[in-house]
Amino acid sequence: MSHYAPYAAYKDSGVEWIGTVPEHWSTAPIKAIAETLNGTTPESGKPEYWDGEIAWYTPADLDNEAATELGAPRRFISQQGFDSCAVRLAPPGSVILSTRAPIGSIGVTTIPSTINQGCRTLVPATDMPARFLASLLVAARSELRSRGNGTTFQELSTEALRSLRVPLPPPTERLAIVNYLDRETARIDALIAKKTRFIELLQEKRQALITQAVTKGLDPTVKMKNSGVEWLGEVPEGWKVVALKRMGNLKGGSGFPPSMQGMEGKEFPFYKVGDLGKSVDGINLGETRHSISKEDASSLGAAIFKPGALAWAKIGAALSLNRRRVIRSACCLDNNMTGFTPNASMASTTYCFYLLSSIDFSLHAKPGAVPSFSEGDQGELMVVCPPPEEQFGIVNFLDRQTSRIDALIAKTQRSIDLLKERRSAFITAAVTGQIDLREAA
Repeated sequence: MSHYAPYAAYKDSGVEWIGTVPEHWSTAPIKAIAETLNGTTPESGKPEYWDGEIAWYTPADLDNEAATELGAPRRFISQQGFDSCAVRLAPPGSVILSTRAPIGSIGVTTIPSTINQGCRTLVPATDMPARFLASLLVAARSELRSRGNGTTFQELSTEALRSLRVPLPPPTERLAIVNYLDRETARIDALIAKKTRFIELLQEKRQALITQAVTKGLDPTVKMKNSGVEWLGEVPEGWKVVALKRMGNLKGGSGFPPSMQGMEGKEFPFYKVGDLGKSVDGINLGETRHSISKEDASSLGAAIFKPGALAWAKIGAALSLNRRRVIRSACCLDNNMTGFTPNASMASTTYCFYLLSSIDFSLHAKPGAVPSFSEGDQGELMVVCPPPEEQFGIVNFLDRQTSRIDALIAKTQRSIDLLKERRSAFITAAVTGQIDLREAA
């Protein structure tokens, strides 16, 4: 922000989170510049309350980084559902703020709407541009979160929101600031979108590289044969095509009572589906704070998976994430996961990781509201098994190639993170008067 000039004179705002403001600015509580509307959820057991024409937003519809313009929500309610809630319909150009799970996600509406109880809708005063109000909330996000209360989850009360004091420039200046912000943030957002797409292309390239290597090998001149499996197509002539159960032992994790969960310092780490996303290197399972005692595991008949086994999700939305992880120390898995212990036909655990990472389990799962892929069905999945020396060659090749791609992805992600930090800092500086955008606008 160094190329933007500050205002000529400042004064103490009297508000800790704001600090100083330009001398001709003031401050005001949110309740003085916007009307606050609460939300609720129609009764879920009444289908006539749902899938109507009225937009119904929840925190999941909002952006937890920028103040975005909202499209259609995930869910709509009917007029009957709306009438049952005793709430008001907010006009387009309102600002929705999530007030729990998490506090501080923000969106600007483009259609009449209502919300659930995890949000508040702010209907701005006539001289308050919705985009300026939304930007004020972005700048105040840390302060809003600090005002949250609760033991089960943090929630921002309506009064804590309405009493929040924010900086207030004259009306004409608000419009000049928001117009300049729109242009600058659009430019930053375009860069973020371009870099995000680049990461997606790199991830697609990485996946294609793995799939090609573990199903076709590294020698483009090798003689091929028909695998007899539609999704595999042709495979190298010297490779075996076998059911996954012939390559190792598949065993489900165990259900642990709540009283046995959340413990720390016991003999065996206890992994849940969410832990699959915590790998330190993209291959091996990371640390988990959950553990279980040897006695408890024994009393439940829980399987103990040894180092070198693989773990993955077998049910729900996590199936489509297709995360495979190698187990590094003896552990237990929860009952939404499968553990796979390779047998002697698999010379390399890492090859197993790459092979199984090439398969989209969600395409083979039983469909439904909660898709599932049992160990029995997993075991019948046809896969390819090259000779041991080729397994090691493929692993060495993929380790080198994927590490290069991963480094480029990490570098690009860091630049995206910096752009997001810059966008947030720029918004905060503009709406708190740290920089003067009147001439720039």
